[in-house]
Amino acid sequence: MRKTIRMEDLDCANCAAKMEEAIRKIEGVSYVSISFMAQKMIIEADDNRFDDIMKQVVKAVKKVDRNCEVLL
Repeated sequence: MRKTIRMEDLDCANCAAKMEEAIRKIEGVSYVSISFMAQKMIIEADDNRFDDIMKQVVKAVKKVDRNCEVLL
């Protein structure tokens, strides 16, 4: 499944790169791209585990920037 997800309060491009790196390590994620300027994430992950994967994605984002919100 491929989805575009809005984000809020993403502070910098460096944070976005760190988030991408962490999210790529999550099992079941085949593609991720985060745009700091657009405040959006494009993610492609296993359909059967998508909700569980997204919970892990939110944790990874919060670990890099606790003020950033993933709007599911």
